[in-house]
Amino acid sequence: MIKLVTFIGIYNLFFTLLLSAQDSLNIQGSSTVNSIIVEAAEIFSSQNGREILVDTQGGSSGGIAAVAEGLVDIGMSSKPIDRSDIVKFPKAAFHSFIIGIDGVALVVSKPVWDGGVRALTRKQVQNIYERRIRTWKQVSGPPFRIVFYNKEPGRGTWSMFANWAYGDQKNAPPISHPEVGSNEETQNKVGHHKSAISQLSFAWAEKSSKLKILGIKTDAGDIIFPNVNTILSGEYPLTRKLFLITNGKPAEHVRDFIDFVLSPKGQELVKKHGYIPIRRKPN
Repeated sequence: MIKLVTFIGIYNLFFTLLLSAQDSLNIQGSSTVNSIIVEAAEIFSSQNGREILVDTQGGSSGGIAAVAEGLVDIGMSSKPIDRSDIVKFPKAAFHSFIIGIDGVALVVSKPVWDGGVRALTRKQVQNIYERRIRTWKQVSGPPFRIVFYNKEPGRGTWSMFANWAYGDQKNAPPISHPEVGSNEETQNKVGHHKSAISQLSFAWAEKSSKLKILGIKTDAGDIIFPNVNTILSGEYPLTRKLFLITNGKPAEHVRDFIDFVLSPKGQELVKKHGYIPIRRKPN
């Protein structure tokens, strides 16, 4: 009798662990999307008892690759699935869920801003990126040598920047710059270097008093800064959607989490972290 009870106890424990493993969630990708998903995972896990692991390794491209290869349940991305992803992972059946909207800001250190640089044209940005403009004095700023912290290729932020600056990221010249990965790293490095510039999620740019957001000067001479209104209207050119991505139709426990992020409570988290909630649930 004791042996039977022990066997049943072990069987029940094994079955419980198996169900738990089946219902656990692994999520990887964009550091931009990460802050929303980490808090959403904490709330969802406390309500449903499911283990959720969230990682930002590899940024958006890393998340897309991981979900395509079956290593994670959900990929976080601040760039849409494009032709290169489909070619690279021909067996993947990507499903994308829009969870919010963001803008990519060009940010500079406070000394650069205080020195008079408040906006740049796209051509000036290209020339800075290509080192044709080497000092801030060349764009009416202080006599500091420009340090461009470039987002790692494959990051959604970099893709958005390159598509805007060059029409297509494939046209961006392979210029060597010091690289930064996560939004937090970018925020810290630009904020602590007197002559730095980089690309940064609008939501993260607003959080720091040590860096400033530049406006984009149009051909007509207008200056457009990223804010909720200019991002939603599309007037600000570096605007993007934020995604959760699955490989194939998500399993029920995966879809439950995605539905939570798309729910009013989940969309409040999108807003809380500085991003713009979507107006309706995507197909």
